[in-house]
Amino acid sequence: MATLPLEGIRVLDLSTVLAAPVTATFLGDFGAEVVKVEEPGRGDFTRGTPTGARSPYWAQEARNKKSVTLDLRTERGRSLVRDLVPHFDVVITNYRPPTLAKWGLDPDSLRALAPDAILVYVTGYGLTGPYRDRGSFDRIASAFAGLTHVTGDPDRPPVRSGYSTIDYMAAYLGAFSVVTALYHRDTAGGGGQVVDLALYEAGFRASEDALASYATTGQVRERLGNRNPKIVPASDFTTSDGRRLSLHAGTDPLFRRLAALMGTPEIADAPEYATRAARAENADPLYAAIADWVAAYTADDLAERLNEAGIPASPLMNIADIAADPHYRERGTLVTVQDPEFGELPMAAPVPHLSETPGSIRTTGPALGEHNAEVYQGLLGIDAEQLASLRGDGVI
Repeated sequence: MATLPLEGIRVLDLSTVLAAPVTATFLGDFGAEVVKVEEPGRGDFTRGTPTGARSPYWAQEARNKKSVTLDLRTERGRSLVRDLVPHFDVVITNYRPPTLAKWGLDPDSLRALAPDAILVYVTGYGLTGPYRDRGSFDRIASAFAGLTHVTGDPDRPPVRSGYSTIDYMAAYLGAFSVVTALYHRDTAGGGGQVVDLALYEAGFRASEDALASYATTGQVRERLGNRNPKIVPASDFTTSDGRRLSLHAGTDPLFRRLAALMGTPEIADAPEYATRAARAENADPLYAAIADWVAAYTADDLAERLNEAGIPASPLMNIADIAADPHYRERGTLVTVQDPEFGELPMAAPVPHLSETPGSIRTTGPALGEHNAEVYQGLLGIDAEQLASLRGDGVI
């Protein structure tokens, strides 16, 4: 197997649900040795069951990790963490600042233990600011970041994304921050540092020019549904088989292609549609004409016709569509791995695709405490008798 780019980097995952542990997953995909700390007897929340049993979700998001159990609510457990931290290049956590301070996991305490480590704090509102002590989840972060407010139809209440979008966006930012800080440490002669990432910041950074526009024009961005008032046509339409299809022909050249494919090339030169600005002013009748045309085709057939004409389009895919789609398989966006409990299990592949050092899935999510002996005895030198004592007292 080819050498992975993060081999030799050791990561301590002291986190749960969802951005912080997925940050560690991304690092593990590219070779980092990740040790996941879980609550004894129960395990991480994302295992999906109150008994610590494994779920398919856990199999994917805890892949390439080792599991150790440790009760951070006990002093002996926190003592074990203090012993572990100096052995790691990266420590990732997402507890609230008051809990971090109570448990001795705050930046000052951990920097004293491991001055060369990269300490990643993914918290709801960050380590500073008036809301620093508040908790958050993806739903709350989406609300606070302004993402939920602009999502949905203008005549209906806002809706959140169907996936934990901000959690995964924050995880990518977290992984990016780690490799950036490691580069600074290992190639520029720097030391360790603290990464302070608020969950909502990932969503806010995706808000395009909403803030700049508000500052210069006073305009507050609102829900627009599937349309963009400045780019026409670009929307979703219902096909003859009852599916939805998304197409984008908002530039002048693309609109000319669409007009020709619809059998009405002359409308591309009509004054009301000839320019982007004109189409934005006359969007309703144009969208009505496109909707009538789309309704005569199935989603797959029309997507093929549009793409052959150079017009970006896709059916709105559900997960069953994705599982059967040849592009996902042939490109390797999803892969099937062998899991000891579920057998052949499809899951999202490591991304992005690196030509020389691609990521890999070496193991799926581990059993609860599977690596206790390996980590505590191998890394800390705890003997079998001490390990039994810790287990018997419920510390691990």
